[in-house]
Amino acid sequence: MLATLALAVVLFASTNIDDIFVLVGFFADARFQAREILIGQYLGITVLVGVSIAASLFSLFLPRSYIGLLGIVPITVGARSLLDLARGRFHSAEPTRLKLPKRGRKHAAVVALVTIANGGDNIGMYTPAFAIRSKNELAVIVLVFAIMTGVWCLFALWIVNHPRLGAPVRRYGRIVASAVLVVLGVMVMVEAGTFGFLRSIGV
Repeated sequence: MLATLALAVVLFASTNIDDIFVLVGFFADARFQAREILIGQYLGITVLVGVSIAASLFSLFLPRSYIGLLGIVPITVGARSLLDLARGRFHSAEPTRLKLPKRGRKHAAVVALVTIANGGDNIGMYTPAFAIRSKNELAVIVLVFAIMTGVWCLFALWIVNHPRLGAPVRRYGRIVASAVLVVLGVMVMVEAGTFGFLRSIGV
């Protein structure tokens, strides 16, 4: 149980580190109410998790060792980000200015759509992790994701109220998240027995 909890926390944090900067932008915008941002963020995360669970169900018909090959996705994403950092091509993580609807529109929908668009890669990382978990483990992961979504919103609001904290988060957040993604990908492949499968076919 503790291992599943730890996995859920690390998986959420590593794949949503960039959401912190997006949420900071929303909370700093007077046109958005905190309630609208919170609802929108939960809607967006729910869609990403729901799609990932649906995709993982199709994986039930495949051997675990094959499913583990999807671990290459987070490894590739994390390694590419680290490579960009090493080459000095790491761009600022400041959120871009958005063309927002006029007051009176559903701002929560805007937040949800931005969350989904910003987390498109999350599906490729959640799917292999979900596919090799039991129903009880998956329920724990979903619960942790729900709690972490609230924590993320509170943390972003805290940063808005303490602007000096933004600089170190931008400086080190992506480095840590990229390294963790590589580790998560390797863990998925190890737990699924993919490395043994690759050795057996001479790869």
